[in-house]
Formats: sequence, C-alpha cells, structure tokens
Amino acid sequence: MLKVGLTGGIGAGKSEVSRLLASYGAIVIDADRIAREVVAVGTPGLAAVVAEFGPEVLAPDGGLDRPRLGALVFADEARRRALNAIVHPLVGARAAELEAAAGPEAITVHDVPLLAENGLAPLYDTVVVVDAGTGTRLRRLVELRGMTQDEARARMAAQATREERLAVAGHVIPNDGPLAELEPRVRELWAQLRAEAARLAGDRLSGG
Repeated sequence: MLKVGLTGGIGAGKSEVSRLLASYGAIVIDADRIAREVVAVGTPGLAAVVAEFGPEVLAPDGGLDRPRLGALVFADEARRRALNAIVHPLVGARAAELEAAAGPEAITVHDVPLLAENGLAPLYDTVVVVDAGTGTRLRRLVELRGMTQDEARARMAAQATREERLAVAGHVIPNDGPLAELEPRVRELWAQLRAEAARLAGDRLSGG
C-alpha cells in the first residue's frame, strides 16, 4: 500500500484533485468528512466536545453548531488545542480502519487540509501539495465561496504559509489555471504514484 498525504491551502483546489484521484482508482480518506462523522449526534466524540465546551455548542437539533464552535476556537489557541485533542485521535483511528479495509495493493490518499500545520507529513510515504498563488486563492474564495476579502484573508492567514506546505511536498500540483489544465497534471501524478506503489511493493518483497 502507498500512503499519500494530500494537502493545499484553502482555495487551492485540493478537493478537485482529490475527486480526480478517486476517479482514477485511489482510495480517498477525507479527514474533514471523518471529522464530521466522529462528532455526529449520539457519538462519544460529540459528548466529549460538549463536556469541554458546554451545551451552547449544540444546535437545536442536537447536532454540533459548527459556526458557534468555530467562533470559540478560531481566535483562541488554547481552545483550538483542546478541540484538536478530542477530534484528532478519533479521526486517526477511523482513518486507520478505512485504510486497513482498502487492502495491501491500494493507493490511499489521505485528504488532510492541515497536514503541514499539524506536522503530519512523516505519516505518509509521500505528500502531494496542491499549490496556487495568493491572488488566485483569494479570488476563488470571494467569487466561488462568497467570502468577503477580509474573511478570505483571515482564513488564509490561519493556515500554514505556502512555503511551509511546499517544504513537505513530494509532489506539487500547480493549480492557478482553469480546470482543463488541472486534469492532465493529476493524471500524470497518478501515473507517478502507481510507479511509486510498485517500487515500494518490490522493495518490501525483497526486504529492502
């Protein structure tokens, strides 16, 4: 199995790269989706979040009020660490279950938005960084996600710098252009990942 970490700053286009890799045959393990699942209604994860932050983080339907919780942790590093201490182990355990179910021949792509921020690069055989310039990302967040300029800049500033992400990259996918330019780049990446998986399998068989 080849374990790939996939990351990129907000607005870089990581989700589209993830979708393309899945269409080629990768087993995509989406950390954001798992993070929502482990704090769903009735889960021990949600109970732990409520115990830490209080019942005011619950929506009327009993689920997590994500905007309220986000407002609590966004500007408070200690509270953000407290939330991560609850959620990250649960996400890690569920990701490990999904990875084990994928089988030994799979290429698993772990879609992890905060890979660089949390020092997770050593967990993977290689890291793919989807890279786009600040101006491109800002425009996408404003035009496609409806953020204000200030909101977009704040979200970008809360993440790792472009240089920090590129420092952990085994592969870089430039994505400043249109979608038509992205697909061939991701297809080429997939060929490279398959070659790496075959090489890794050969090394393990030979005891290397």
